[in-house]
Amino acid sequence: MAAQIERALGDAESVVNIGAGTGSYEPVDRRVVAVEPSSVMIAQRPFGAAPVIQGGAEHLPFADGSFDAAMALLTIHHWSDVAAGLAEMVRVADRVIVWTFDQAVHGRFWLFEEYIAESNALPASRTVSPPEVAAALGAGRIEVIPIPADCVDGFNWAYWRRPAAYLDPEVRACISGLALLDDDLVARRMEKLRADLADGTWTRRHADLLDLDSVDGGLRLVVKE
Repeated sequence: MAAQIERALGDAESVVNIGAGTGSYEPVDRRVVAVEPSSVMIAQRPFGAAPVIQGGAEHLPFADGSFDAAMALLTIHHWSDVAAGLAEMVRVADRVIVWTFDQAVHGRFWLFEEYIAESNALPASRTVSPPEVAAALGAGRIEVIPIPADCVDGFNWAYWRRPAAYLDPEVRACISGLALLDDDLVARRMEKLRADLADGTWTRRHADLLDLDSVDGGLRLVVKE
């Protein structure tokens, strides 16, 4: 996934990472400036990470054309005004990449459909569709981002072939679609998953997944070159 993002950035030497969080997938061989509204996230950025400015996507403190590329990775569903944020990205950079998701595919995850349907009802799940993002940016390409079976990132689909990982409260705490729900509710549902793993129910339902090296979980990379 990181390699796919790097390819989409092309030959851009300067990059602004909007909604940067803790800095996941930030390039290390380019000049990067991060923008992040949360002081909690900023405090978790590792030593040596790109310099960060506290602020939101809707009002970027940069002049027009300040960067070769702007990127926003798994963040636009948290923005208060997606249209304004996307317009700001186009204003400050010619090349823009947005990692988002197609909810029609993303919401069909077995974890949501069979155990925690409440995740699909969260406001953050109703994000702007990838074609709408592309139209707003004037982007010419939407790429599928396959999720490998050994994915080391901690987002919700990451453990699609390793269901026992979701039994770990620390894993769940890093997944916004679960962390935003009532802890007791999620814990009860995970006990149902634990039972289904123990008696083989999960394996019988999803034996087809065990032969796959990657899966389409609805992740999409919108690219404006």
